[in-house]
Amino acid sequence: MSAHSSPAGQAPWQGPACLGWKRDLEGAVFHLANCFLLLGFMGGSGVYGCFYLFGFLGTGYVCCLMWGWFDACGLDIVLWSFLLAVACVLQLAHLAYRLRKNTLPEEFDVLYKTLCLPLQVPLQVYKEIVRCCEERVLTLATEQTYAVEGETPINRLSLLLSGRVRVSQDGQFLHYIFPYQFMDSPEWESLRPSEEGVFQVTLTAETPCSYISWPRKSLHLLLTKERYTCQLFSALLGYDISEKLYALNDKLFAKFGLRFDIRLPSLYHVLGPAAADAGPEAEKAPGEPRARGAPPPAPPPAPPPRAGARPDSGLLGEDSASLVLEDFEEVSGSESFMDYRSDGEYMSF
Repeated sequence: MSAHSSPAGQAPWQGPACLGWKRDLEGAVFHLANCFLLLGFMGGSGVYGCFYLFGFLGTGYVCCLMWGWFDACGLDIVLWSFLLAVACVLQLAHLAYRLRKNTLPEEFDVLYKTLCLPLQVPLQVYKEIVRCCEERVLTLATEQTYAVEGETPINRLSLLLSGRVRVSQDGQFLHYIFPYQFMDSPEWESLRPSEEGVFQVTLTAETPCSYISWPRKSLHLLLTKERYTCQLFSALLGYDISEKLYALNDKLFAKFGLRFDIRLPSLYHVLGPAAADAGPEAEKAPGEPRARGAPPPAPPPAPPPRAGARPDSGLLGEDSASLVLEDFEEVSGSESFMDYRSDGEYMSF
């Protein structure tokens, strides 16, 4: 082997290519560059881990660039360090753009963590839902109405973010709507996409409220296009409507001392103003004749349930059906309506 052969062509078992090592150490910039590279390669995963990784690697390659320019005086060192530093800077810019694009307003971020994250809804699906409502948060002042009975058209679906909304019909209180509940889920489910209708209840803000609202046509278009989003809204709306039904059921239980079956239709007749109008008529003496067409006097209150009975089990047998029929006959007079009997059939009265 000639004395001028390159180190790459030299056998490993032969002596080192360097006949003499430099006694002087490299400058401080060289050692600083290696410290930054060491810290960079200790980075973790995820978006913030990538920020850590490329941030320290980019700084280390810049230090290598300075060392190659001022101390080593090597063109190849300068070029490679420059290219690697530019690659790290571009990667940092891409990460910053992704992070800014994925950022949601505070209200929508809290809504995602409260309502959608427990259901493991992907963030991209949630962004499409938020984009459908134009990322707008609307507000209601105290005693401001969201919908008026018989006047406001059903042309949107809204979700309450903060505050409390009172639901009433003919001036009679029905139930409250609390944060992260839909404000008009029964109205939404009562109509087909091609149908139109108006609210049958009045929604009034009892406290300052904030909510988001999806236009009916835009949301129907999204649900038609995305099957997963359609199933998600179906589950959320079904749960919300069941919560409202149980709230009405608890109100009936508190008023009559008797838990009604929530599957019975026309429960509002028990809550409506007709029950209050029948009060003076029921206070007449037993011997006084009633006016023609007036409802009969109210029966005595039902006895309290037995001690061993479950308070929330309801009265689903024939006795409960007959009690409900008696109450309905007292408050509705001669009005004809449908009732659901315990044997699974509808009976007309």
